[in-house]
Amino acid sequence: MRPPLIKSALVLMTVFGMSGTSFSQTHYSSNVSVGVKGGVDLSRVSFTPSVKQSFAMGGNAGVTFRYIEENHFGLIAEVNFEQRGWKEDFEGKYPYEYTRTLNYVQIPFLAHIYFGRRGRFFFNAGPEIGFMIGESTKANFDYNNISSIPDFPASLRTTYQYQMAAENKVDFGISAGLGGEFSINKRNAIYIEGRFYYGLGNVLKSGRTENFRGSNSMSIMASIGYWIRIK
Repeated sequence: MRPPLIKSALVLMTVFGMSGTSFSQTHYSSNVSVGVKGGVDLSRVSFTPSVKQSFAMGGNAGVTFRYIEENHFGLIAEVNFEQRGWKEDFEGKYPYEYTRTLNYVQIPFLAHIYFGRRGRFFFNAGPEIGFMIGESTKANFDYNNISSIPDFPASLRTTYQYQMAAENKVDFGISAGLGGEFSINKRNAIYIEGRFYYGLGNVLKSGRTENFRGSNSMSIMASIGYWIRIK
């Protein structure tokens, strides 16, 4: 018969051996991917005091980088061109139109949480910083001389924003999105995502002594993208 000490050693060796086998089976190798994306933006600005508006439509496009080290978790960095802004809502009562378009280079840094294998569901969230590279205004009335328009409802709505240029060229905020990804093969995948952004800075000059106390940008972005795994 084997002494108890030898039996105990054999049991421990068996346990460690099984643990090692289990670890080798569950170990996750890192995954590095690059990609491209494009889609549409629906945006507006949260003004205080409020401005009657609807969502302005714009476009977005960018390049993406994703690093996954652990199962179900990774990091994403992007460089995107996005069109944001706002569209005035005259509620169908007046024949006027006014849209401000703000062009940004946006750089989000996102935590990436996903579930599934070939078909994945994912959640992205994190901070985002943007740099304004231009703005434009489209209107069917002379917004620089509203007093010359007899039937313009100036007394019924806020109008300071018409002539105010974007004061802050750097915007920062929080992004969060949900989406799905489908693997074509081991190195290629396509995905769709819906994402919400809320800016923590002001678009126009704002403060207690200004015409606006706040002017925060917000947008809903829908995009489709393509991943290429490089590692």
